[in-house]
Amino acid sequence: MENKSIVLNIHDKPKFLQWFTLSFQHLFAMFGSTVLVPTLTGMDPAVALVSSGLATLAFIAITQGKVPSYLGSSFAFISPIIAIKAASGAEGIMVGSFIVGCIYALIALIINRTGVSWLMKLLPPIVVGPIIMVIGLSLSSTAIDMITNNSGSYDIKFVAVGLISLIITIIIAIFTKGFISVIPVLIGIVGGYLFSIPMGLVDFEPIKNAAWFQIPNFEIPFYTFTPHFSWSIFLLMAPVAIVPIAEHIGHQLVLGKVINKDLVKDPGLDKSLFGDGMATIIASVIGGPPNTTYGENIGVLAITRAYSIYLFIGAAIFAIGFGFCGKIAALLKSIPVPVMGGISILLFGIIASSGLRMVVDSKVNFASKRNLIISSVILVLGIGGASIHLGNSFSLEGMALASLTGVMLNQILPGKEVVNFDSMFKE
Repeated sequence: MENKSIVLNIHDKPKFLQWFTLSFQHLFAMFGSTVLVPTLTGMDPAVALVSSGLATLAFIAITQGKVPSYLGSSFAFISPIIAIKAASGAEGIMVGSFIVGCIYALIALIINRTGVSWLMKLLPPIVVGPIIMVIGLSLSSTAIDMITNNSGSYDIKFVAVGLISLIITIIIAIFTKGFISVIPVLIGIVGGYLFSIPMGLVDFEPIKNAAWFQIPNFEIPFYTFTPHFSWSIFLLMAPVAIVPIAEHIGHQLVLGKVINKDLVKDPGLDKSLFGDGMATIIASVIGGPPNTTYGENIGVLAITRAYSIYLFIGAAIFAIGFGFCGKIAALLKSIPVPVMGGISILLFGIIASSGLRMVVDSKVNFASKRNLIISSVILVLGIGGASIHLGNSFSLEGMALASLTGVMLNQILPGKEVVNFDSMFKE
């Protein structure tokens, strides 16, 4: 009965027109968020598109074509990337991304040997939920600055454009259905962009002058830069990997329910997480941000009931092609700052709210002093920007400090609840 409702199963080959249109839908679903991260961090959106396409193809190959997922830029690393770029430039970002990819791969190897219950005991909702909230809330000032500042001074045009972009995104998210409801970010960006034109905030000259074919500004180790390991970069990026790892597990569980397949068992979390790691390593060797599986594309799967892995291959090829189109790269760079600022108000808030939702859905007991202490310390250390410095070479601050402190408090404070993860993950 279930199979009759499926338009395309995982390994079904779509007809050409079906392949083209459904692949484009997945491209639209990931496009807004994938280009937003590099735009906010000063990276090249074209490189992010290429890296997301290559990452998705690698993920599909590693998971043996059994997991229909698209991988795009991860929001979790926005703050660390901004901090690293200020201190070490683009080279530091690539080193940090490579480290994150290796962490994913290492954890995947451990899961392959020991199962996944240990990871979930290390990262329960009382730790991961507040960390996710810190990620969103710590970025809130960035979003507000983007819609109120123009070269350091208040500009009513910026505010108007930011608010219009935000309002359009909210309307699409709340009052539409079907595929349109899955791409509110993209529509919000387009609407804000169009509103910006009569306000005089869009410069079309770079678009006119751009070539149709253009090689993105790749950052390639030992070719454009010489990578150097740094403990400061490691401590900024590594602890944040907690969040996309937990997110990855959640996505696999949700996706499994959508396609009616136990992805935790086949191909297994070890393979899918290793695929996620290789995706981020690929991004790190061409200049893209760390990647993660996208919930937006899972939403498209649920709506269309077209689960074919070929649709994701098509979307990945489209993304790579767009990355090499100079006109598109110039168009992305012409998007006014307040447009992205307005979108970011909602997105950063949603990130924080999703952390709160994790805590609520998991029925975390805040009558427990233990849980109250863990969440409180994580929130204040992370949002307050606390830091620890030992000499000139070692520093631990902000989200990294909050994450590690939360993990340690959960391990050492008495009264830890015992959860049966075996039934959940079927190990």
